[in-house]
Amino acid sequence: MNSLRGILWMVLLGVSFLLWQAWMTDYVYPKPTTQAPAPAAQSDLPSTTAGQAADVPSASQSTEPGAAPSSVADAATASTDKHPPIRVRTDLLDLQIEPVGGSVSVVDLLAYRVDAKKPEPKVRLFDNQAATWFVAQSGLVSTDGTAPNHQALFQSASQDYQLAEGQNQIEVPLTWQNDQGLKVTKTLVFTRGSYLITERWTIDNQTGQPFKGNAYEQLQRAAPPHVSWSLTNPQSYSFVGAAWYSEEEKFEKLAFDKFEKDPLARDITGGWAAMLQHYFFAAWIPPANEAVRYESRMVPDPAGPRYLVRALSPVLSVPAGDTLNRESRLYVGPKLQNDLAAIAPGLPYVIDYGKITFISEPLFWLLNQLHKLVNNWGLAIVLVVVFLKLALYPLSEMQYRSMAKMRKLQPRIQELQQRYGEDRQKLNQAMLELYQKEKANPASGCLPLLLTIPVFIALYWVLLESVELRHAPFYGWIQNLSERDPYFILPALNALTMWLTQKLSPAPAGMDPLQQKVLMYMPLILSLTFAFFPSGLVLYWTVNGTLGLLQQWIIIRRYEAKEPKAA
Repeated sequence: MNSLRGILWMVLLGVSFLLWQAWMTDYVYPKPTTQAPAPAAQSDLPSTTAGQAADVPSASQSTEPGAAPSSVADAATASTDKHPPIRVRTDLLDLQIEPVGGSVSVVDLLAYRVDAKKPEPKVRLFDNQAATWFVAQSGLVSTDGTAPNHQALFQSASQDYQLAEGQNQIEVPLTWQNDQGLKVTKTLVFTRGSYLITERWTIDNQTGQPFKGNAYEQLQRAAPPHVSWSLTNPQSYSFVGAAWYSEEEKFEKLAFDKFEKDPLARDITGGWAAMLQHYFFAAWIPPANEAVRYESRMVPDPAGPRYLVRALSPVLSVPAGDTLNRESRLYVGPKLQNDLAAIAPGLPYVIDYGKITFISEPLFWLLNQLHKLVNNWGLAIVLVVVFLKLALYPLSEMQYRSMAKMRKLQPRIQELQQRYGEDRQKLNQAMLELYQKEKANPASGCLPLLLTIPVFIALYWVLLESVELRHAPFYGWIQNLSERDPYFILPALNALTMWLTQKLSPAPAGMDPLQQKVLMYMPLILSLTFAFFPSGLVLYWTVNGTLGLLQQWIIIRRYEAKEPKAA
């Protein structure tokens, strides 16, 4: 029983730590900055000092690797003037495009609220404010500097574009040209019902000389505010940083604190580059047939370092008098599991369930199929529990039959305890002989629990990482399955279920009074822990416990009615 005592104390200490952590998160640690949109009448563009050239790539065959092209100086002059942003509204996105560079600098996701109880504000993924800087940039660079990078000034025919009723697409053309006859048009194409933006470059070379250069796409952001680690706050441990995909190495990530130590520098064909955060992400997806140079770097800025991940195309060659078209795609939105696979290979990897992915992915698939039938994620969770109970019924029957047999043996076990007193060796030997004679196995009921716990952990990750369940309502007072029960009703029901299950189960043999007290209060302690977990998780465990209690009661009564009493 020393091992059991140690386990009980470990559980108690672990639960105490979780309670302390949850209390500190709610009442002591400062709340993390929400993604509420700030007023954006004017863009807060970075200053165009010489240091800003660090975020412009070098054209291929440059004589000074890492140096910016000569056109940066002219672009910097242009960006010192304030230019009103271009606003674009679709059914899913409300965004701003900066005339300087044609960068997408503000994106509000119209289908996602910051607070489930309030219709406004919406989640802002891209932001041009210094503290929450996150933008998508693109441009062209050439060896002679005659190309518009993301600091060049583009012209637009309108300052406002809106997807009209019944309209499937809108195009936003941005133009740049120089005195030598080079005209470049960057066209952003938005489609109804999609978070995918197509970027089409049209290079019209009327200079009389061949044009050679490179296209690039990059994501640049500031690191988010630090959030203290907490098991009940997924923002504290969900990955935030750069990620990319290649057919050879598959999915890889780079945290912000590794940007200087382990930078990305690799040629990849058919890949993509992204910036990830909890629930949402942005990714540049170059043409699948191009051998693209992927890079990462940390860009110095007076407001704090910014982190950049970039895709640089191979050399684009446009003969004099000719035109070249090139397309890439920008995804900016939620991690929708049913949509990402059709956009690019490996894109579903941005949904990171950790080491339990092999269970979480099929579990989400099952939840999603059930949700299609019942149109309620909470009800889908209940049905998952029902299916799991049905699948494990043979094992559960074995477990509860074993419990029933152990209940019948309790009087004889107590007699052995009184007979041998503190002689643990003789007591254990006598109990082993009793179990063998009566064909009872105290450990035979552990398997169903061992199978249920991984599903519980997998559901925990599904609830915390699946944007589909974000702010999902159930019924009654549960209007957000991804947050804790506001009135702690489910944790209370769960405590009652655990207490009744404990009363129906045989007490472990050889427990001393201290262990018995710890075991008696364990349902209360665990229910206090569950009070801080997502209500969808507590719903799963409460329904699972209730059905288990019902199964246990029925099987034990049936067994006791058939079996003769132990002599």
